[in-house]
Amino acid sequence: MGVNMGKGGGSGSTGCSSGAGSVSGAHCTGGSGGILDALHLTQGSLHIVMLGLDSAGKSTALYRLKFDQYLNTVPTIGFNCEKVKGLSGRAKGTSFLIWDVGGQEKIRPLWRSYTRCTDGIVFVVDSVDLERLEEARCELYKTAKLPENSQVPILVLANKQDLPGARDPLEIERLLGIAELGTTHLWHIQPACAITGEGLDDALEHLYDMIHKQRRLSKTHKKRPR
Repeated sequence: MGVNMGKGGGSGSTGCSSGAGSVSGAHCTGGSGGILDALHLTQGSLHIVMLGLDSAGKSTALYRLKFDQYLNTVPTIGFNCEKVKGLSGRAKGTSFLIWDVGGQEKIRPLWRSYTRCTDGIVFVVDSVDLERLEEARCELYKTAKLPENSQVPILVLANKQDLPGARDPLEIERLLGIAELGTTHLWHIQPACAITGEGLDDALEHLYDMIHKQRRLSKTHKKRPR
Protein backbone atom coordinates (compact mmCIF):
# COMPACT_ATOMS: atom_id res chain seq x y z
CA MET A 1 0.00 0.00 0.00
CA GLY A 2 1.17 3.56 -0.59
CA VAL A 3 -0.08 7.09 -0.26
CA ASN A 4 0.07 9.89 -2.79
CA MET A 5 2.28 12.18 -0.71
CA GLY A 6 5.64 12.67 -2.41
CA LYS A 7 7.13 14.95 0.24
CA GLY A 8 5.50 13.53 3.33
CA GLY A 9 4.87 16.04 6.08
CA GLY A 10 6.26 17.46 9.27
CA SER A 11 9.82 18.43 10.02
CA GLY A 12 12.56 15.90 9.56
CA SER A 13 10.63 13.84 7.01
CA THR A 14 12.69 12.36 4.22
CA GLY A 15 9.47 12.03 2.23
CA CYS A 16 10.98 9.50 -0.19
CA SER A 17 8.73 7.60 -2.55
CA SER A 18 9.39 5.76 -5.77
CA GLY A 19 7.63 3.68 -8.34
CA ALA A 20 10.64 1.49 -9.06
CA GLY A 21 14.23 0.75 -8.11
CA SER A 22 15.89 -0.47 -4.94
CA VAL A 23 18.13 0.81 -2.20
CA SER A 24 20.50 -0.69 0.31
CA GLY A 25 19.87 -0.30 4.02
CA ALA A 26 21.74 1.52 6.74
CA HIS A 27 25.46 2.12 6.46
CA CYS A 28 25.59 0.77 2.90
CA THR A 29 26.56 2.45 -0.33
CA GLY A 30 24.94 2.27 -3.74
CA GLY A 31 21.76 3.53 -5.38
CA SER A 32 20.98 6.97 -6.75
CA GLY A 33 21.77 10.42 -5.42
CA GLY A 34 18.37 11.26 -3.93
CA ILE A 35 18.21 8.11 -1.82
CA LEU A 36 21.84 8.44 -0.71
CA ASP A 37 21.16 12.04 0.27
CA ALA A 38 18.23 10.88 2.39
CA LEU A 39 20.41 8.32 4.15
CA HIS A 40 23.17 10.88 4.70
CA LEU A 41 20.74 13.35 6.24
CA THR A 42 19.38 10.73 8.63
CA GLN A 43 22.59 9.37 10.09
CA GLY A 44 21.96 8.33 13.68
CA SER A 45 18.48 6.99 12.89
CA LEU A 46 17.60 3.34 13.20
CA HIS A 47 17.01 2.04 9.69
CA ILE A 48 13.96 -0.20 9.49
CA VAL A 49 12.50 -2.13 6.54
CA MET A 50 8.76 -2.81 6.56
CA LEU A 51 7.78 -5.87 4.54
CA GLY A 52 4.73 -8.09 4.08
CA LEU A 53 2.27 -9.23 1.46
CA ASP A 54 0.25 -6.70 -0.51
CA SER A 55 -2.83 -5.42 1.35
CA ALA A 56 -1.39 -6.32 4.77
CA GLY A 57 -1.54 -2.66 5.80
CA LYS A 58 2.12 -1.60 5.69
CA SER A 59 1.63 1.91 4.33
CA THR A 60 -1.37 2.51 6.58
CA ALA A 61 0.84 1.67 9.56
CA LEU A 62 3.70 3.85 8.29
CA TYR A 63 1.56 6.95 7.80
CA ARG A 64 -0.32 6.44 11.05
CA LEU A 65 3.07 6.45 12.80
CA LYS A 66 4.20 9.51 10.83
CA PHE A 67 1.10 11.71 10.91
CA ASP A 68 -0.92 10.14 13.77
CA GLN A 69 -3.98 9.94 11.55
CA TYR A 70 -5.55 7.53 9.09
CA LEU A 71 -4.71 8.25 5.46
CA ASN A 72 -6.41 6.55 2.54
CA THR A 73 -3.70 4.68 0.64
CA VAL A 74 -3.16 3.08 -2.77
CA PRO A 75 -1.03 0.03 -3.63
CA THR A 76 2.70 0.75 -3.37
CA ILE A 77 4.67 0.07 -6.54
CA GLY A 78 8.23 0.46 -5.27
CA PHE A 79 8.69 2.00 -1.83
CA ASN A 80 7.73 4.74 0.60
CA CYS A 81 10.13 6.15 3.17
CA GLU A 82 9.43 8.25 6.25
CA LYS A 83 11.35 9.28 9.34
CA VAL A 84 9.30 8.85 12.51
CA LYS A 85 10.07 9.31 16.19
CA GLY A 86 9.25 6.97 19.02
CA LEU A 87 6.70 8.54 21.34
CA SER A 88 6.69 6.28 24.36
CA GLY A 89 8.81 4.15 26.65
CA ARG A 90 12.47 3.53 25.99
CA ALA A 91 12.03 4.37 22.30
CA LYS A 92 10.80 7.89 23.06
CA GLY A 93 12.71 10.45 20.99
CA THR A 94 14.48 7.80 18.91
CA SER A 95 14.38 8.38 15.14
CA PHE A 96 13.34 5.48 12.93
CA LEU A 97 13.88 5.73 9.18
CA ILE A 98 11.28 3.31 7.85
CA TRP A 99 11.32 1.92 4.30
CA ASP A 100 7.90 0.54 3.35
CA VAL A 101 8.40 -1.76 0.36
CA GLY A 102 5.63 -2.96 -1.95
CA GLY A 103 4.37 -6.47 -1.29
CA GLN A 104 3.18 -7.57 -4.72
CA GLU A 105 4.68 -10.87 -5.84
CA LYS A 106 6.64 -9.29 -8.69
CA ILE A 107 8.28 -6.81 -6.29
CA ARG A 108 9.26 -9.28 -3.55
CA PRO A 109 12.57 -10.30 -5.20
CA LEU A 110 13.67 -6.68 -4.59
CA TRP A 111 13.18 -6.98 -0.82
CA ARG A 112 16.71 -8.28 -0.47
CA SER A 113 18.14 -4.98 -1.69
CA TYR A 114 16.31 -3.10 1.06
CA THR A 115 17.10 -5.43 3.97
CA ARG A 116 20.85 -5.44 3.40
CA CYS A 117 22.47 -3.86 6.49
CA THR A 118 19.16 -2.85 8.05
CA ASP A 119 18.83 -2.50 11.83
CA GLY A 120 15.48 -4.27 12.03
CA ILE A 121 12.67 -5.80 9.99
CA VAL A 122 8.96 -5.18 10.53
CA PHE A 123 6.91 -7.89 8.84
CA VAL A 124 3.23 -6.96 8.60
CA VAL A 125 0.57 -9.67 8.33
CA ASP A 126 -3.19 -9.54 7.85
CA SER A 127 -4.43 -11.36 10.96
CA VAL A 128 -7.78 -12.12 9.32
CA ASP A 129 -6.65 -13.55 5.97
CA LEU A 130 -5.96 -17.14 6.98
CA GLU A 131 -5.56 -18.29 3.38
CA ARG A 132 -2.55 -16.01 2.82
CA LEU A 133 -0.80 -16.60 6.14
CA GLU A 134 0.98 -19.61 4.65
CA GLU A 135 2.20 -17.41 1.79
CA ALA A 136 3.31 -14.82 4.35
CA ARG A 137 5.15 -17.54 6.29
CA CYS A 138 7.10 -18.56 3.18
CA GLU A 139 8.11 -14.97 2.41
CA LEU A 140 9.11 -14.32 6.02
CA TYR A 141 11.33 -17.41 6.01
CA LYS A 142 12.95 -16.46 2.70
CA THR A 143 13.84 -13.07 4.14
CA ALA A 144 14.96 -14.31 7.57
CA LYS A 145 17.19 -17.03 6.15
CA LEU A 146 19.21 -14.75 3.90
CA PRO A 147 22.83 -14.71 5.17
CA GLU A 148 22.95 -10.92 5.30
CA ASN A 149 19.82 -10.88 7.49
CA SER A 150 21.23 -13.25 10.07
CA GLN A 151 20.62 -11.90 13.60
CA VAL A 152 18.52 -8.97 12.35
CA PRO A 153 15.62 -8.53 14.84
CA ILE A 154 12.17 -9.22 13.41
CA LEU A 155 8.98 -7.56 14.63
CA VAL A 156 5.85 -9.25 13.29
CA LEU A 157 2.97 -6.76 13.24
CA ALA A 158 -0.26 -8.76 13.53
CA ASN A 159 -2.43 -6.14 11.87
CA LYS A 160 -6.23 -5.74 11.59
CA GLN A 161 -6.91 -6.91 15.13
CA ASP A 162 -10.07 -4.78 15.08
CA LEU A 163 -11.75 -7.08 12.56
CA PRO A 164 -13.88 -10.14 13.39
CA GLY A 165 -11.94 -13.36 13.03
CA ALA A 166 -8.52 -11.81 13.65
CA ARG A 167 -6.03 -14.35 14.97
CA ASP A 168 -4.36 -13.49 18.27
CA PRO A 169 -0.53 -13.34 18.59
CA LEU A 170 -0.22 -16.93 19.85
CA GLU A 171 -2.16 -18.22 16.85
CA ILE A 172 -0.13 -16.02 14.48
CA GLU A 173 3.05 -17.39 16.04
CA ARG A 174 1.86 -20.95 15.41
CA LEU A 175 0.66 -20.29 11.86
CA LEU A 176 3.89 -18.51 10.87
CA GLY A 177 6.04 -21.07 12.68
CA ILE A 178 8.24 -18.20 13.75
CA ALA A 179 9.68 -20.10 16.71
CA GLU A 180 11.37 -22.37 14.14
CA LEU A 181 13.76 -19.52 13.35
CA GLY A 182 15.62 -20.75 16.41
CA THR A 183 18.27 -18.53 17.97
CA THR A 184 19.30 -16.73 14.77
CA HIS A 185 16.85 -13.86 15.34
CA LEU A 186 15.31 -11.95 18.19
CA TRP A 187 11.59 -11.67 17.40
CA HIS A 188 8.34 -10.38 18.79
CA ILE A 189 4.72 -10.51 17.62
CA GLN A 190 2.77 -7.31 18.25
CA PRO A 191 -1.02 -7.17 17.83
CA ALA A 192 -2.06 -3.92 16.16
CA CYS A 193 -4.62 -1.96 14.22
CA ALA A 194 -2.93 0.34 11.72
CA ILE A 195 -6.11 2.33 11.09
CA THR A 196 -6.51 3.41 14.73
CA GLY A 197 -2.82 3.19 15.61
CA GLU A 198 -3.39 0.77 18.47
CA GLY A 199 -0.23 -1.23 19.19
CA LEU A 200 2.07 0.72 16.87
CA ASP A 201 3.93 2.66 19.56
CA ASP A 202 4.39 -0.56 21.51
CA ALA A 203 5.76 -2.15 18.34
CA LEU A 204 8.43 0.55 17.98
CA GLU A 205 9.40 0.13 21.63
CA HIS A 206 9.78 -3.65 21.27
CA LEU A 207 11.77 -3.19 18.08
CA TYR A 208 14.03 -0.64 19.78
CA ASP A 209 14.67 -3.05 22.66
CA MET A 210 15.48 -5.94 20.33
CA ILE A 211 17.88 -3.86 18.21
CA HIS A 212 19.84 -2.71 21.25
CA LYS A 213 19.83 -6.18 22.78
CA GLN A 214 21.22 -7.61 19.53
CA ARG A 215 23.92 -4.93 19.47
CA ARG A 216 24.97 -5.88 22.99
CA LEU A 217 25.02 -9.57 22.07
CA SER A 218 27.09 -8.88 18.97
CA LYS A 219 29.55 -6.77 20.95
CA THR A 220 29.92 -9.50 23.58
CA HIS A 221 30.50 -12.11 20.88
CA LYS A 222 33.25 -10.03 19.29
CA LYS A 223 35.05 -9.69 22.65
CA ARG A 224 35.20 -13.44 23.24
CA PRO A 225 38.73 -14.84 22.87
CA ARG A 226 39.26 -17.18 19.95
